[in-house]
Amino acid sequence: MRDRRWRALLAGLLVFSLIAAACGGDDEDEETGTTDDTEATDDTGGDGEATEIETDFGVTDDTIRVGMIADLSGIFAPLVVEIVEAQKVYFEMVNDNGGIAGREVELVIEDNAYDTTKHQEIYERMRAESDEGVVWIGESTGTPHTASIAQLLVDDNLGAIPLSWYSGWPDPDFGQNVFEFQTNYCIEAINGIDFIAREGGEKLAILSFPGDYGQDGAVGAKLAAEELGLEIVYDGEAKVVPGADQTPVIAELVDSGADWVWATINPGTLGEIMSGAAAEGFDANWSGNAPTYSFKLLGTELAPLLDEHYYYSTYTVTWGEDVPGMETLVSEFQERRPDAPISDVYIRGWTEAMATHQILEQAAENGDMTRAGVVAAANEIEVDFEGLAPAQRWGDVDVNENLVRESYIYDIEQSEFNVVPVTEEGGSTGSVLAEGPFVSDLAEEYEYEGACFAPQS
Repeated sequence: MRDRRWRALLAGLLVFSLIAAACGGDDEDEETGTTDDTEATDDTGGDGEATEIETDFGVTDDTIRVGMIADLSGIFAPLVVEIVEAQKVYFEMVNDNGGIAGREVELVIEDNAYDTTKHQEIYERMRAESDEGVVWIGESTGTPHTASIAQLLVDDNLGAIPLSWYSGWPDPDFGQNVFEFQTNYCIEAINGIDFIAREGGEKLAILSFPGDYGQDGAVGAKLAAEELGLEIVYDGEAKVVPGADQTPVIAELVDSGADWVWATINPGTLGEIMSGAAAEGFDANWSGNAPTYSFKLLGTELAPLLDEHYYYSTYTVTWGEDVPGMETLVSEFQERRPDAPISDVYIRGWTEAMATHQILEQAAENGDMTRAGVVAAANEIEVDFEGLAPAQRWGDVDVNENLVRESYIYDIEQSEFNVVPVTEEGGSTGSVLAEGPFVSDLAEEYEYEGACFAPQS
């Protein structure tokens, strides 16, 4: 790899420069040996012996409060509602099997409507230094939304899993308590362009929304295209504005002569541009960052076009894949939500819940379920997703050792599409595994030096 050029392209610094706050404590209480704002509670471990667990906020003798700041009514609600439902099912299972350290997990779910101000207001309630606060945030929806509370998370010793695959989260000045989850947009795009090159792609069009999501994916696609010798015949980075008239974009795309398109947009806009370009005779193949596509598009008139031309890039397996974790997920949904339709989206929520569960279990084992103790526990473990997704770890080491670099590519097949209730046999979201989990050579060699795309002030 041409290291000098590669590193130069990655050298953008994040606009949000956050100063890490030390996790300080008050003087020790001479009688209990704990800090003034923590409590020591007795818990009985699996061997019947009493163990002492230190707590501060969000944990009582009976409950563990986990926050979820979710978009339940905004632009990503169709996705997030199903992610939240999967977390509910998961923790119903956990609680029915004894909970964690003898305590039930209580999900504190609030709707941010994909609004940054509302997100901040919700966080103010969740950070309360009392039993009304939470000990961990298992989902924080949105990149700018999560960025707006990142410093407060550090100040409050709270950890959060972002519902965002932005490549900036590992930055030590920015994401110290924001725990990057799964493959980021930039690396996913690098893998995706590698797949395109191996499929014979030569002329590439790039389409993206403006901002951290769209441009993070677009930058990754450009980095890979240059390294692999693909010609970018249409650079539509930041040119696809949500809700705008896409006619000019469609016209430029059709005129470009591209044989492949990489998009970092959303399903509705994908349908609009893809169908509009096809109507003008555009005959390229398509792929893009995971949020660009939804299997539900196969229930629309776009299905034949997707069947012929679309490849779905994603971070996890899809519904029904033959991996150990899928058996548990399916059986729990069958028991607890028998009328729910199958969905790939459940896997994202389920894996988020698995991470929170394993982090809290480690904190309990450590005897420290304070907020700081839970953050420390997260930095100690490697999360096993039982084949649903590549393993995840964080920890106080070189970020390059922790980055998840794998992604999956699925071929879309309309003939396989059959959305049925989870209790019925033969259901499929129409996604057939083409490759994965795989890591391209470029993704393997990628060295993190900051976000691929850094917003400018």
